[in-house]
Amino acid sequence: MPESPVVLGIESSCDETGAGLVRDGVLLGQAVASSMDEHARYGGVVPEIAARAHVHAMAPVVREALDRAGLTLGDVGAVAVTTGPGLSGALQVGVAAAKSYAFSLGVPLYGVHHLAGHVAAAGLAGGPLPNPCVVLIVSGGHTSLLLVRDLARDPIVHLGDTLDDAAGECFDKTARILGLPYPGGPAIDRAARDGDPRAVRLPRPLTGAGDDPYAFSFSGLKTAAARWVEGHRAVGTEPRVPDAAASLQEAIADTLTRKAVRACTDHGIGTLVVVGGVAANSRIRALTEQRCAAAGIALRVPPLALCTDNGAMVAAIGDLLVRAGAEPAPLDVSIDPSAPLEYAALTPRPRARRAA
Repeated sequence: MPESPVVLGIESSCDETGAGLVRDGVLLGQAVASSMDEHARYGGVVPEIAARAHVHAMAPVVREALDRAGLTLGDVGAVAVTTGPGLSGALQVGVAAAKSYAFSLGVPLYGVHHLAGHVAAAGLAGGPLPNPCVVLIVSGGHTSLLLVRDLARDPIVHLGDTLDDAAGECFDKTARILGLPYPGGPAIDRAARDGDPRAVRLPRPLTGAGDDPYAFSFSGLKTAAARWVEGHRAVGTEPRVPDAAASLQEAIADTLTRKAVRACTDHGIGTLVVVGGVAANSRIRALTEQRCAAAGIALRVPPLALCTDNGAMVAAIGDLLVRAGAEPAPLDVSIDPSAPLEYAALTPRPRARRAA
C-alpha cells in the first residue's frame, strides 16, 4: 500500500499559534507559540492582540515544526486547519495561512473542528482510540461528555454539555476573585498544593438524584466560591487562598470524574478519554485515574504538551480524514466561530442569500 501523505496541521483558534506534522497516526514534529503573556495584563484573551500575534508567529512556527520533523514544505501532502470554533480574527489568520500553503503546494485542504482535534490528540499517544469510547472534553470554554466511534467517519454524539460556565471559565473567574494571575487553571493548581480541599464547603453542581447525569454547570460553583471570599473580607479577614484553591479544584474534579465514569458504566463502554487544556490539571488527572481504576475503566489522557491547543491535534484529525478518504474542503472554505461539534470535519454553513 502507498504511504500516507504528511499532513501539516495549523491551529490558531485562540492565543496559541500551533503547527504539527502527522503521518499514519505518528507525530513527526510540532511547534507552538503563545501570546498568553501579552493577555495576562488584561486578565483574559484580547481578540485583536491574539490575531496580530498569529500573523507574526505563523510562518516561524511552521518552519520550526518542519525543522523538528526533519522535513521541508515539499514533503507536505495535505494541510488541515482549525476553521471553528474560536475567535473570528484568530481563525481567519490560520485559515488564510492554510489556504496559502495548500494552494502553493497543490495539496488538499481540510477544515476541522477544534474540539475534534483535542479528541484526536489522545490518539497520538498510545495508538488509535477504541471504537466506541466516552470522551470528556474540559477546556477554557467547553465542558462536554461525548460518545465517539470512528472519529473520521461517524457523527459525534453529545451525552451532555455545560449549561453555563465551563470548568476552565470557573477556574479563571475564581482565580481573579482570589487575586491569582491569568490563566487561572494553572494558578489554582499551583496554589492548591498547599491547601486543604475540605476547608471550604462547595457544591457539586448537577449531581443530585433528579439532575441530568451528564450535564455540567459551573456558574453556581464560581458564585459559591466568590461568596465565601466576600464573607471573609466583609469581616476584615483575608481568605486563605491555598484552601480556597484546593477546595474549588476538588469540587470541579469530583464533579467531572463522577459524571464521566457514570457515562462509561451507563453505556457499557470500557474506555474514558479526557482531553482539553483543563485535562492538564493535576487533581483532575489523579482523581480520574483513581475512579477509572476502581470501576475497571481504561483511561486515556494525552501528555501535557498535547492537552493545550496545538497544531499536532489538527494534523492528527487531518491524517484521519485523509486515510478515511474524506472529501477535502473547497479552497474558499470559511470559518465558523461558533461551530457545533457534530463531525470532525467542519462543513461551513451556507451563506444566506441577499434579498432581491
